[in-house]
Amino acid sequence: MRTDDPSRTTLGKAADENFPVAPFFLPRAWRDDLMAVYGYARLVDDIGDGDLAPGGADAFGLGTDAGPLPLLDALEEDLDRVFDGTPRHPLLRALQPTVRRHGLTRGPFLGLIQANRQDQLVSRYETYDELLAYCELSANPVGRIVLGITGTATPERIRRSDEICTALQIVEHLQDVAEDLRRDRIYLPAEDLKRFHVTEDELARPTAGAAVRSLVAFQAERARALLHAGTPLVGSVRGRLRLLLAGFTAGGLAALDAIAAAGFDVLAGSPKPTKPSLTRQAGAVLLHARKEGGS
Repeated sequence: MRTDDPSRTTLGKAADENFPVAPFFLPRAWRDDLMAVYGYARLVDDIGDGDLAPGGADAFGLGTDAGPLPLLDALEEDLDRVFDGTPRHPLLRALQPTVRRHGLTRGPFLGLIQANRQDQLVSRYETYDELLAYCELSANPVGRIVLGITGTATPERIRRSDEICTALQIVEHLQDVAEDLRRDRIYLPAEDLKRFHVTEDELARPTAGAAVRSLVAFQAERARALLHAGTPLVGSVRGRLRLLLAGFTAGGLAALDAIAAAGFDVLAGSPKPTKPSLTRQAGAVLLHARKEGGS
């Protein structure tokens, strides 16, 4: 009999994210729902990245360990059971009460699977617009699910949430340039590589040269602009949800601060936000929210 607990290793990765996944100040029910969603999203990404926990516990829960695409197919079948049956995987069984309690739809959850399927088939993006289309699948669904859980979804909030989530995805791509390249993936648009005269060989070096740093700085400014564009979302809500969304936004801004502090050299290591920077950025976001949205 298997005794592995796939949720233990998967959920444990929440502490490594740029932003707090389910901070202590939220109501317990929200924390449980957000961790259930995180467990699902983390599982999907780990399958796509080939980062399943050692020992095969996560694959065991899906009935196969034949590789990313078969695992993603099996996961989609189990996702269907979340909505009309009994899921097999522990993380999806934990997700089912959240889905039912809030009337969440299948689309955003499926989008995350589609993004990871795309990762198996597409390793380069020619244009920034192509990258944004990928983020529509890989990142934006998470924000939409959070709005669904908190009962605050409106067309305007969804639009702002998409801007923040896309920015957070771009930031993560910048932090992980070297790691992604080891998987033969590049999320820096080819048109921008050409614009800054950066070759793929330069991305494989142990440290970034001037051209790579300029390219990263350019992409970082794009992400910062998206975060600022999405910040009115924080001011449009109240109470603990405002704190949560401020934390998400501040996490991206603090990560960008870390990238800048590293001189935009993301090849020597993955720049991570510091707690003082996160606190400072959260304060700035909340101050802006009070000015824009009231107390």
